[in-house]
Amino acid sequence: MTASRPPTDPATSLRLSRQKRRDTAAELAVRRELHRRGRRYFVDRAPVRGVRRRADLVFPRRKVAVYVDGCFWHRCPQHATAPKNNAQWWADKLAANVARDRDTDARLREAGWTVVRVWEHEAPGEAADRVDAALGRTRP
Repeated sequence: MTASRPPTDPATSLRLSRQKRRDTAAELAVRRELHRRGRRYFVDRAPVRGVRRRADLVFPRRKVAVYVDGCFWHRCPQHATAPKNNAQWWADKLAANVARDRDTDARLREAGWTVVRVWEHEAPGEAADRVDAALGRTRP
């Protein structure tokens, strides 16, 4: 079993402590585009009671939850990298993130929700198109 925190040097520890949990550049870009299109949503909210995993954007009336995932933290197939220091700890940590994402998707789908996953590298317009499709309306 791995420790909850990896042994890191002070510079790495400082850099990781500054990672945002919400309001990242990618998330803000998607939010701006959806707002421009007239979409209104809740931010950083748990879509379903009992599932304590917060979505970046929630459309409760349409039961759509949107997650804007970072390429590193969620193992993007195009941009994922593997840290060399503490490699096993990071491999376990990132694999657990992906497993939690799949579990969240399954729980929300079981509760009747549609889940939209957006990678941070995606163009905001394309991401908004996918959200619009999930909401049942094409781009105005």
